[in-house]
Amino acid sequence: PCNSMDIDMAKDSRDKAGEKIQYATSPWSLGQVLVAATERGICAVLFGDDADALTDDLELRFPDANLQRGKEEFGSVIAVVLKFIENPTESAEFQIDPDGTDFQIRVWQALREIEPGTTASYKDIATRIGSPKAVRAVARACAANPIAVAIPCHRVVRGDGSLSGYRWGIERKRILLEREAIQ
Repeated sequence: PCNSMDIDMAKDSRDKAGEKIQYATSPWSLGQVLVAATERGICAVLFGDDADALTDDLELRFPDANLQRGKEEFGSVIAVVLKFIENPTESAEFQIDPDGTDFQIRVWQALREIEPGTTASYKDIATRIGSPKAVRAVARACAANPIAVAIPCHRVVRGDGSLSGYRWGIERKRILLEREAIQ
């Protein structure tokens, strides 16, 4: 619904042990970004202030994967993702390959149904996935989201509409939401 990125959310969660994951870091308007991809698609978009810390985060997320710095041709992947995260209301042409539990995958699919410029509460998401009492579990799934902006956990707010935690900083969340509201 929010763009033309494809994802097979019905897939079973799979272990990325031994799987080749290419990655690179780059500056962007709100700090540093790390983009990582398997052969099936983007498996991580991480934000921060330090490229080395982002690489450490990737290593923790995929400890048994075959992590490789992206070669020159990976630059085109970074460019497409950067264009999208700077302007998430426009369509992006890339696949995503999230790795999570079945519950997380259900939450992340519901997040992708939140239109740019709008928000939903954790309770709204819990209700959408058929687990209305799982509000805290929804919040944990948002915090575990490995693919910032493409799985738009920044669009989830408290029941009263106020901003709540964001893995990559509440200020980044505020700015992302402001950008979407303007566009």
